[in-house]
Amino acid sequence: MPARPPAGNLQRSPAVAAGPGIHFRPFLHYLEAECGMAANTLAAYGSDLEQFLAWYAEHGPARVRDVDLALLTKYVGRLHHRGLAASTIARHIVSIRTFFKYLVLEGVLAESIAELLDSPRLWERLPKVLGPEMVERLLDAPTAADRFPLRDRAILCTLYATGCRVSEVTGLRLRDVHLDESYCRCVGKGNKERLVSLNPRARLALEAYLEHERPLLAAGHDEGWLFVSKTGRSLSRISVWGLIKKYAARAGCSATVSPHTLRHSFATHMLAGGAEIRALQELLGHASIRTTQLYTHVEHSRLKAVHKKHHPRG
Repeated sequence: MPARPPAGNLQRSPAVAAGPGIHFRPFLHYLEAECGMAANTLAAYGSDLEQFLAWYAEHGPARVRDVDLALLTKYVGRLHHRGLAASTIARHIVSIRTFFKYLVLEGVLAESIAELLDSPRLWERLPKVLGPEMVERLLDAPTAADRFPLRDRAILCTLYATGCRVSEVTGLRLRDVHLDESYCRCVGKGNKERLVSLNPRARLALEAYLEHERPLLAAGHDEGWLFVSKTGRSLSRISVWGLIKKYAARAGCSATVSPHTLRHSFATHMLAGGAEIRALQELLGHASIRTTQLYTHVEHSRLKAVHKKHHPRG
């Protein structure tokens, strides 16, 4: 078996010679001459980056400044689907991050989007999400046999439509809801306000609840809360938790489903549908985009599970 050539002698494949690949050789020289990188480490960086650039030649934009997080995450997902160890994927990510840092140093890029890529260690704490069909079953779970089905359906639909935390939903007041414009104003962590959209299903569910059930519930004690108990007072987080557990069991969901599961599902489905990560950050009320970045890994983890289940060689 022939020995691997020294790092300084790494040759680019034809596919790597264009686009950001033109910076491949200068990057290796930078690592060797200015960073003092050892030969074996340099060879590993070169190998990892050459694989990325070959893939980029097929899937990446013509201008490297047009690279977005979705593209880089797609590549990480490809590495994951190849069955590489987490430590190997982590090394690939470091190689890509370092390359993009170099492009910033050289003035090719103003900033490095690769900094938002997280280590595979993050995948160990991925949140659980429901598939779209299971969400539909959950939203349809309240029936006329339940005590307050319109209220309960409105709560479920609002949680999923907005991606709000349960505390944000139970904290909604009537004045916060603008059905004609299909949005509501919620107060999140740090007492920060944000606007969240209501999809048609959530709007219709809220209209039905506000017209037929809430007037009865709040008849004797109305403090202006949107979702109220049988005494007209604000519905507690624990009460909402119990309602979701009940309807999740009825819909056949996992016993681990909670209000936060709907938030996770909202985020993952939005991202899968093409939502920009920074827009999703605003919708979720995350202070740091690194928190939102978690959902890119959720989607690729889900795709890997689908591949493993259905591919004949999975």
